[in-house]
Amino acid sequence: MNTQFRAVFISDVHLGTKACQAEHLLSFLNRITPPELYLVGDIIDLIEMRKRAYFNDVQQQVVKRILEMAQNGTRVVYIPGNHDAFFRQFCGQQLSGVEIMQQAIHTTADGRRFLVSHGDEFDQMVKVSPVMLAVGDKAHHLMLSLNRHINRVRRWCGRPYWSLAGYIKSHVSKAQEFISRFESAAIKTARNKKLDGYIGGHIHFARFQRQEDILYCNDGDWVEHCTALVEHESGELQLLHWSEQPVLLAREPEHSTLAATPSLAS
Repeated sequence: MNTQFRAVFISDVHLGTKACQAEHLLSFLNRITPPELYLVGDIIDLIEMRKRAYFNDVQQQVVKRILEMAQNGTRVVYIPGNHDAFFRQFCGQQLSGVEIMQQAIHTTADGRRFLVSHGDEFDQMVKVSPVMLAVGDKAHHLMLSLNRHINRVRRWCGRPYWSLAGYIKSHVSKAQEFISRFESAAIKTARNKKLDGYIGGHIHFARFQRQEDILYCNDGDWVEHCTALVEHESGELQLLHWSEQPVLLAREPEHSTLAATPSLAS
């Protein structure tokens, strides 16, 4: 697989937790040297670390590799999310060569301008009740635990990585409804700012969605799906899954109302 990218976007790594797929992420980071790397929120899970921190050697190597990239010429932009919101107080500053920003505007090689943010700012617009959030959080932690055990067995059997959470999100109507509302909020924000599209994370569901003149891009996560959004030298955007068997999940859709949806969860 070609790994010469102009820009790379990753989010929802959740370093500091057992759910983090640090081995796959480190493998990916060791293969790339893009001019720009965007860390689009929830890179370090400070919320979970207050309860129980898990920061093994591989996770430490991920941090070391990111800092090496920043020191060796890659522009690294860190946009804090809701799980690492502590770092928002440093927005506008640089830490070890990493730029901390609330949000960014990324211009692709073909001149398109994208708003880049984590996406938790749309939670108010999506309007999820506190009760549903609490239930969803418990269910999500259960799915992540099951996901680890399932993939441990799959590795023993020589099978590639598979996402239980991705399968559920793709087949449960309530989850699909939430994702649709989130996408609509992001697209509306990009349109109001007179931009060409939006790039974010937060909901752990990588995909493209074009709505008339606006392109929505979600780079996914590294706890359930191991996905990244990449820009090639032509300006084309793609979604990749990186594990034992890296694959191209989707290319950005042409001007159409149809979504380009990854097949990892199927």
